[in-house]
Amino acid sequence: MAAGRRAARQGARRVSPERISDAVERLRHIVASVLELDLAEVGAEASFHRDLKMDSLEKVEFAARVEWAFGVALSDEEASAIDSALAAAVLLDARSSLRAGAGAGVGVGAAASGPALASAPGGARSAAGPPAPPPSGPSSPTPLLPAPAQRPAASSPAGLRSEPSPAASSSPALSPRASSSPVPAQRSAEPAPAGLRLAPAPAVPPSPAPPLPGLSSPQAARPATAPAPTGSALTTGGGRTTGIDPSTAIDLVERLTGRHLAVGRGDRTAYLDPDLGAVSYRALHEAARGYAGALRAHGVAPGARALVVAEDSAATVAAVLGLWWHGCVPVPVSPMLGEAGLALVATDCAAEVIHLDTAPTDPPAGTVLLTGDAVRTGIRIGHPNAANRPDLARPSTGHLPGRTALIQYTSGSTGRPKGVRHATSAITAMLDGFGGLLALRADDTVLSTARMSFGYGFGSSVLCALDAGATTALIRGAVDPHTVRAALRRHRPTVLCSVPRLYAALLDTLRPGDDAVAALRLCLTAGENCPADLNRRIQDVFGAPVMNCLGATEVMHVVVATPPDRPMPGRAGLAVPGATATVRDEHGRHVPDGTEGRLHIAGPTVALGYLDRPDADRITFADGGAYTGDLVRREADGALTHLCRADDLLNLGGYKVPPAEVEAVLRTVAGIRDCAVVGGLDPDGLECAVAFVVPETGADEETIRRALRAAVRAGLALYKRPARVEFVSTLPATATGKVAAYRLREQAS
Repeated sequence: MAAGRRAARQGARRVSPERISDAVERLRHIVASVLELDLAEVGAEASFHRDLKMDSLEKVEFAARVEWAFGVALSDEEASAIDSALAAAVLLDARSSLRAGAGAGVGVGAAASGPALASAPGGARSAAGPPAPPPSGPSSPTPLLPAPAQRPAASSPAGLRSEPSPAASSSPALSPRASSSPVPAQRSAEPAPAGLRLAPAPAVPPSPAPPLPGLSSPQAARPATAPAPTGSALTTGGGRTTGIDPSTAIDLVERLTGRHLAVGRGDRTAYLDPDLGAVSYRALHEAARGYAGALRAHGVAPGARALVVAEDSAATVAAVLGLWWHGCVPVPVSPMLGEAGLALVATDCAAEVIHLDTAPTDPPAGTVLLTGDAVRTGIRIGHPNAANRPDLARPSTGHLPGRTALIQYTSGSTGRPKGVRHATSAITAMLDGFGGLLALRADDTVLSTARMSFGYGFGSSVLCALDAGATTALIRGAVDPHTVRAALRRHRPTVLCSVPRLYAALLDTLRPGDDAVAALRLCLTAGENCPADLNRRIQDVFGAPVMNCLGATEVMHVVVATPPDRPMPGRAGLAVPGATATVRDEHGRHVPDGTEGRLHIAGPTVALGYLDRPDADRITFADGGAYTGDLVRREADGALTHLCRADDLLNLGGYKVPPAEVEAVLRTVAGIRDCAVVGGLDPDGLECAVAFVVPETGADEETIRRALRAAVRAGLALYKRPARVEFVSTLPATATGKVAAYRLREQAS
């Protein structure tokens, strides 16, 4: 983020300060209008993603308003690269300068650069700001998150081409973060989450170490098939192993990277990283070795737990592999948890090591700290540093089959995070079961919009892709339609792993035969139920079969899926190899086909249990397996149909969100007498959060709505925010006086 700001300032110095200043002011007004903020809150260099908490829909609306106000058509690469008003101004000035000719730039602040401007919309806080596009009509209920505006046609009012111009592409502030260059410039440090008990790792004196192999070329030839997996383990639920020696360790690093090197495929590209470019399997393996040596240098004992807080990157994967190499237990978590959530998880799992992308400015004492920046430096130049000591690494010995090798966190019905303990054998069983059904190839390029901190993303971008010897293209930072379309065009993946609501957003702008999806051979959808109509639209436009997937953190990864060669629109599918899926009533008894019930999974991927949650263990891990929390129905052909969640949790893009957590934030707003949050359906049939608010007598609804938006922006992660709010005079109640949530759900849908 700091690098982007510095690049924007450098770009600004190369153009007219007056033009840039004028454009920045207009853009600040647009941002303030979209986010409903006071103008003073929108700094010229304030990061849309990190500082202003702009979400993907708001970014789409911002881009549309900029296109309308300035008379330009932004490419996906340009729109995704903009992260501040200053960066947008530099881009717009470069575009207008190209139109007018070198040295005769047209001021981007000039009214003539776009359509005639109307008066500012009433919703904007600053009357002096530029207007938004004319509203399409009254909206009821009032949205908390604006709906994405339509992008203008490729031929803009100003006659500009929609492709990025050479001048714009060459500007550091405008270039896409993912680069085909093997060794891009060093990233600048970004602020790390505060509130964690971190300590900088002790300085490690330099010592001779063999140089790390260089990064491979992205054009390196890839074999058609990967070497056969080794070290497979068969287990039953709860970590009880069968068919293997429980005293024989399983080496996950050897399976995921080492065996590719052993058969001469180390120069193949493992990751297309936004910061490092193409990272080979050999470079990744050596980075893991260096990380393991660094853990030993810092006195970390095998078995220690490490909180891995990072964006998707090759450095994050190297950290996970390095932890396994040293015999430790990685605990991947999302930066979206915020400082309070991260501190809670760090304490809950008793983390002895914390991995962050960049070092905090003033880390308190108490925990060993390693950073992605140090890992990246080690990959680039191979010199020893605090996270790269290959000379001190012992041989990777692996983990025992029934011991905890991975902890992933999920939210329970109370919203308190719960750590799920996965056995080593569960990881290999998932790769042999679901991985065999997925059948990734070594010549595949995988693109996952699900983050590595999310079980779906960790399985897709780390476990399954590495096991197959495939290449994974990474998206860093915010994931929105602009960044995904840009990644599709840049990397031309063969396998896309995403969630239904993002597929729905992409369908608004893609058409059958679009070059962005021409290389796809398979589309995976998971995280939430994919309606039949949306499923068919994905297959029609993307031109590839759709594999519906259903899983849960408690069962490692995907356990029910539709086979790629057997389309089942609207169905969850069949149990994957190695898993047994049954439908049961509230007493644990099997129910007949055609009857709804709770989904129960038995098999080797069932987790060992929660971390220090014995009461929750007894509820979830019962009857010889685990209940996923989903209500399903088994059809006559054996396929499962997903109906809804068995609890009150909202399923928002695959994230489970307790309504009470959202309601607690809404209740902090003055003028609200009562509120309730339930799940509704958006136009694509996907679940969204809908807030029903009862205002105090005489309170102004518009004032409350603005305050609500500010409260959720400050207090909730992006995926937890209500999609819309409805004002009602009273909440419906049951005979016992409780809120009749089912009636609100009917109204919300």
